[in-house]
Amino acid sequence: MIQNNCSREGPTSPPWPPAPEPHKDSFGSLDICDYEKNYAHKHGQPPAYQHCAIFGDPHVRTFSDEFHTCRVEGSWPLLDNHYLFVQATSHPVVKGSNATSIGKLTIIFKDVKECIDQKVYQAEIGDLPAAFVDGSRNGGERPGGNSLAIHERSPGRHVEIRAAYIGTTIAVRQAGKQISFSIRAAEEVAFSFTEEQDLQLCVGGCPPSQRISRSPCGPSAVALAAEKVRRLCRGKLPAEDVYFQSCVFDVVTSGDVNFSLAAHDAFEDARAFQMDFRKLHIFETDATSSPRGLPLLLLLLLLPVAISGL
Repeated sequence: MIQNNCSREGPTSPPWPPAPEPHKDSFGSLDICDYEKNYAHKHGQPPAYQHCAIFGDPHVRTFSDEFHTCRVEGSWPLLDNHYLFVQATSHPVVKGSNATSIGKLTIIFKDVKECIDQKVYQAEIGDLPAAFVDGSRNGGERPGGNSLAIHERSPGRHVEIRAAYIGTTIAVRQAGKQISFSIRAAEEVAFSFTEEQDLQLCVGGCPPSQRISRSPCGPSAVALAAEKVRRLCRGKLPAEDVYFQSCVFDVVTSGDVNFSLAAHDAFEDARAFQMDFRKLHIFETDATSSPRGLPLLLLLLLLPVAISGL
């Protein structure tokens, strides 16, 4: 950035025009950049996939279907493997609160011979571009460059990035003042990392010291205030699972009803990305959880904000 006198502010460069489709006879290596096709040819069956998401406060759904609510202020790696590096930067939802949300997301698609040049995608609140930071919409001039492509689903709200060369699809969304990230990745891609790459929220969830525990609502005044939010969230989600609980938690702690959209969008991504329908919903049933559970301390501290926001 210094060498090229780049500004740290402002939107991403305008997208380049789409690259022309290569002639079918030009590259015998194109099939190398179709992960699913190659896997099926080698193993006689389609690959297994993993799903991870981070949204809202933030809440993290790991590849192993664990679910954590985190405070994680600052920058944290979601993925760090041989093919992808994804980093989220969080900031407090309300000044002085432990509750945080994602304000910036950086995704690096690492260089893969024959398929793509290294590409970087970056999103911030108010700037959800439909292009990589260099202005391109695909993986570059290599034979399999079109095996990486960006699609704008809803301007300023929803971008989908398809990386066919690694069997991966990523959804990046903005709802209110937070950015969310969802991924469906081929299993061997998701777990292609070394012991040194051990800190990944999509793999291990939030570190124990960064997790916000859930406890049942206590005082009736808090429960009554939360009931108003629950009605809002019931209208957006089909079951009182962790997505519903996250919706209630986020709206109460932030006072911003737009946070209900984040939970709804995350559920829709899970519906699209989670191949096993039995794993679509996650219901917390342990002794420290409740279908109506919210961190009591945060509710007590932020209840005035929630009420004024509603």
